[in-house]
Amino acid sequence: MFSYLVKRLLQMCLLMLTVALLAFSMFQYLGDPINNMLPESATQQERIELRTRLGLNDPFLVQFWHFITRICHGNFGISYHNQVDVFQLIMERLPATLELVAVSVAIALVIGLPLGVWSSISKNRYLLGAVQFLSLIGVSLPSFLIGILLIIVFSVWLGWFPSSGRGEVVHIGFWSTGMLSASGWRAVILPAVSLSLFMITLIMRLVRAEMLEVMRTDYIKFARARGISQLRIWFRHALRNALLPVITIIGLQIGGLIAFAIVTETVFQWPGMGLLFIQAINYVDIPVIAAYLVFISLIFIVINTVVDLLYFLIDPRMKHA
Repeated sequence: MFSYLVKRLLQMCLLMLTVALLAFSMFQYLGDPINNMLPESATQQERIELRTRLGLNDPFLVQFWHFITRICHGNFGISYHNQVDVFQLIMERLPATLELVAVSVAIALVIGLPLGVWSSISKNRYLLGAVQFLSLIGVSLPSFLIGILLIIVFSVWLGWFPSSGRGEVVHIGFWSTGMLSASGWRAVILPAVSLSLFMITLIMRLVRAEMLEVMRTDYIKFARARGISQLRIWFRHALRNALLPVITIIGLQIGGLIAFAIVTETVFQWPGMGLLFIQAINYVDIPVIAAYLVFISLIFIVINTVVDLLYFLIDPRMKHA
């Protein structure tokens, strides 16, 4: 286990270095940030002085080296547009994104897992067909369209939930949360549902497929022959062995939700990292863009490592592999 962790840490460092290089080099060609930082009336001398102060006249490798050394010291630079520390800017938006993703994953698990188990054991063809049809709709519809439909129905027509914003926010140290207020919970419902629909259908279909495969194995037949109850067979034996691929998908989806919540946050004007990323692209804010990609990559790598470690806890065979 220790050697495995060391190997994964080395891989993590190499991957993070590669991502940092790609992020920093890719967005060098987005445009000139000086045009967005200075008014049109600025003189050429003012432009030259600002480029020199920001280090934009240095060679690419020098700029990248400064970027890496700053990251190692926890310094992502200064936002070109907001003129504040990038790390501070991201930490202000990170709680909103993590809470949105946490609620979305909770909704997906609470709905997707039971539906997956039920659809694998149900004999009602009509209800099963209806659930399968709804799951296809959930997979096919783009998230921005789902978000707009939710806003029209539940915000405009019914007036049950707000169409934008985060509601009342409570600050606990450096963390800000809307989960401690009624308006915060009301504000998170629609974007969380919009973000979780694809994951619900994915989990449901995957659990169903794995459960059907496991239920055909010999040890399930032996468990039935021993007189073990159906509920115990379904949830103690079959579901546990069907969870390995589900955990992998859930882990990857969590990283995907964090990375690609951009559309949902834009539709609902949710003040998270995705909305910050869109604004950074509009203003060619290269430090924010690069820092965002580094953060997202780190989250992906950490989640994948945790998923691999969970294999050892769920499947005893992995300990002897």
